[in-house]
Amino acid sequence: MIRVVIVDDEALVRSGFTMILNATDDIRVVGTASGIEALDVIKAEKPDVLLLDIRMPQVDGLTLLGIVSTMPERPAVAMLTTFDADEYIMTALGSGASGFLLKDTEPEQLGQYVRALAAGGVVLSPRASRTLLDTHPGLGAALDEEAERVGTLTDRERQVLVLVAEGLSNADIGARLYLGAGTVKDHVSAILAKLGVASRVQAALAAQRAGLLDERPSDR
Repeated sequence: MIRVVIVDDEALVRSGFTMILNATDDIRVVGTASGIEALDVIKAEKPDVLLLDIRMPQVDGLTLLGIVSTMPERPAVAMLTTFDADEYIMTALGSGASGFLLKDTEPEQLGQYVRALAAGGVVLSPRASRTLLDTHPGLGAALDEEAERVGTLTDRERQVLVLVAEGLSNADIGARLYLGAGTVKDHVSAILAKLGVASRVQAALAAQRAGLLDERPSDR
């Protein structure tokens, strides 16, 4: 069972996400919070996944992320945002978040995203990442250089990168491509080095910028 804690100052978001996730067979929301009390809930419940609002009136989501990132048994964290000119999302991704979701994420996708996070994957809501590129012009220029580096990847590395961008863990990638866990880890390390990025999240953004996700077969 995947244990989830939701931290958001909007009661409707907390209740809505709780209802959607608890309707699944393998996910349970074990706690919710609206502000500073979130740390007590996280420490008590030890969730596998934390859905964390990036902007709250009582406490900044980035501050909570920084504290959570130092915990010995830290959960996978996805930042929640409405993306109305949210200038903090890149800082969050660079501070240990495993991705970001829009608060109006489709119900059928929410469970898939949580499973990907729990498996160690990266979650990039497609519409959110497109908005990110549109609202951060400087990011587009930076990722253009990264996108050019995608051309230096081998065919196998490109396959692995697409699956990283889909949110799959190394174990899931290995199962999909019939590769050992060590081989996948080596591929991921080579991809990060060739792209000049420090995290799977940044690699996934580069993959999207390069159009790799648009090249996936429609029946995948």
